[in-house]
Amino acid sequence: MTRDHLKETERTRLRRKRQRGSHQLATIHAILDATPMSYVGYLVNGEPRVTPTIHWRRGDHIYWHGSRASAALIAATEGSVCVTAAVLDGLVLGRSGLHHSANYRSVMVFGKPAEVQNRNEKLGRLEAFINSLFPKRWRSLRPLTHRELDATTVLSLPINEASAKTRSGGPNDPEADVSHPVWAGTVPVRLVLDSPLADPRLPEGVEKLRHGRCFGRHWRW
Repeated sequence: MTRDHLKETERTRLRRKRQRGSHQLATIHAILDATPMSYVGYLVNGEPRVTPTIHWRRGDHIYWHGSRASAALIAATEGSVCVTAAVLDGLVLGRSGLHHSANYRSVMVFGKPAEVQNRNEKLGRLEAFINSLFPKRWRSLRPLTHRELDATTVLSLPINEASAKTRSGGPNDPEADVSHPVWAGTVPVRLVLDSPLADPRLPEGVEKLRHGRCFGRHWRW
């Protein structure tokens, strides 16, 4: 592994459509940053499990958190995991059913996660989590209690063994199908934040934030 390129391994080698694959760290980071949702695959007593979660990235590590009593987090620390994240960018309509497809960006990360044990580091990672979704919000929140912090587990997974796979562009119809009289092309897909809905229990005098002021960015995945 170099600073900007991960070594291809047996688990990250792309068998099909290799031209769509990448082991560039910048590509992997960008996809992980483009969506907060990922899925953690692990084994429980030899049986597969996949748990959806919200992740965040700091440098060459990804993090996720949950209750200390979570069976999923406990199982994840007992062996290797596979974390996947994907962004759907478009629906591709070809001229035959076989040539319908989707435009996407995806990542798979393999490895053994470790629990963040240091209290100050864990607090800092949780602050980074909140601020990655809602910039500068952490400093305005009620501080976590010692009990809340102790009841929360934060897992860290180094991005040492990972690959990305993407598709873009229109349908890949064979030339013989191009004259078939049916619409073909791409329907772009994106996910954006809608206008905030204020909690009706807001104390008097608390400003009801507008969309552009509530969040530091508009998600456009």
